[in-house]
Amino acid sequence: MTSEDPIQPDVPPSGTGCVECLDGGGWWFHLRRCAQCGHVGCCDSSPAQHATAHWKATGHPVIQSFEPGEDWFWDFSTEQAGSGPQLAPAHSHPADQPAPGPAGAVPADWKHHLHR
Repeated sequence: MTSEDPIQPDVPPSGTGCVECLDGGGWWFHLRRCAQCGHVGCCDSSPAQHATAHWKATGHPVIQSFEPGEDWFWDFSTEQAGSGPQLAPAHSHPADQPAPGPAGAVPADWKHHLHR
């Protein structure tokens, strides 16, 4: 396996929430983890869609859900869902972290801001 492989099982996640949303005071609906570098970004239903933006900026095509109880992968380059190896812990955001999140940053009318 080289550093160019789209799945790097030993790379830990970048944190417990969307990196850009946390840095900029934003919020997310669900989280996705880059299987190559560990970047945690928000899903395409989220207002900022940082996981897709990460793929477009870096070329890292494979993500895994970062939601508790989910282990599916998605390949942006092929638009195919699938499975893959177990990635380094943590496998999801903390179970007590709400979705949408983070706590205290989600507007009361959050459903009106989702991309469908």
